[in-house]
Amino acid sequence: MDKLMRLASEKDVVVFSKSSCCLCYAIIILFQELGVTSTVHEIDQDPEGREIEKTLMRLGCNAPVPAIFVGGRLVGSTNE
Repeated sequence: MDKLMRLASEKDVVVFSKSSCCLCYAIIILFQELGVTSTVHEIDQDPEGREIEKTLMRLGCNAPVPAIFVGGRLVGSTNE
């Protein structure tokens, strides 16, 4: 939980993603097209990725990715 919250608070907009997820890719491209600078953390490339994924699920994400944080606060995923 500590690592997730630290990463989520590093920048204004943070996206937790998996490199093989097409919805994650769509969100990242959407932010780029809107001119939003976001930091992307590919949890499938993080040694602690499984733990981050479990924490995202505990925070209420139906699917762990994409998970979008704004100002360090979870705003949701593609459904929200």
